[in-house]
Amino acid sequence: MKLVSIDYLPGEEIEALGLVKGTVVQSKHIGKDFMAGMKTIVGGEIASYTDMLVVARQIATKRMVDDANNLGADAIIGIRYGSSAVMSGAAEVIAYGTAVKIKK
Repeated sequence: MKLVSIDYLPGEEIEALGLVKGTVVQSKHIGKDFMAGMKTIVGGEIASYTDMLVVARQIATKRMVDDANNLGADAIIGIRYGSSAVMSGAAEVIAYGTAVKIKK
């Protein structure tokens, strides 16, 4: 499965199959959340949240690819990611794009 953020595949003729997406709400356990709160006092990167969002993006991407596979897609174009806090210590990540079939 080809995954690109641009809205076309260079040198390929494609047929759009439809919107595909994957979403996940991810959280950290209370101990890591407490330590992250302490980090806000001194500043700097909160590595546990960075790691959480990396994992969440991977899960959302896999779910989007699974959605595209169900449509018989060869690629997903125009991929975008979004995120939002849904509660303290939890974030939603969504991956979405257009599933396409490469014309042979």
